[in-house]
Amino acid sequence: MWKYRTMAAETDPAEHARYVASLAGDPGAVLTKLDAPAGLIPCGALLRTCALDELPQLFNVLRGEMSLVGPRPDVLEAGEYRPWQRRRFDVVPGISGLWQVSGKNELTFDEMLELDVQYVEQRSLWLDLSILLRTVPVVLCRGNR
Repeated sequence: MWKYRTMAAETDPAEHARYVASLAGDPGAVLTKLDAPAGLIPCGALLRTCALDELPQLFNVLRGEMSLVGPRPDVLEAGEYRPWQRRRFDVVPGISGLWQVSGKNELTFDEMLELDVQYVEQRSLWLDLSILLRTVPVVLCRGNR
């Protein structure tokens, strides 16, 4: 997936994968971002706050590898999910999704997956349009939280 890199090149990506795996194993853990300010490149925080680091993913949409709406790409392997959770892979990943507009960093890993599966089961043009419209204020207000 295309994305602006906001972490320094020497930052170990395995640390993020371990963090996500620990959240997946703790049903009560809220999905907060693992942000190591020391590991951010100059202007990295600004790119993230303004969601500019997501813009290159539009190339993935144009190439058909992503959609504007769908479950976010993840760092865990499909085998690390329980069978019902794997339904999230029935659709192409998206830049925004039901999780992003329904609480995002206030929800648990299982709640995120429940929203992903709900999206897969209820997917429609109207749901996609609703999510896209709800994405705009979420992104604009993100820096104010």
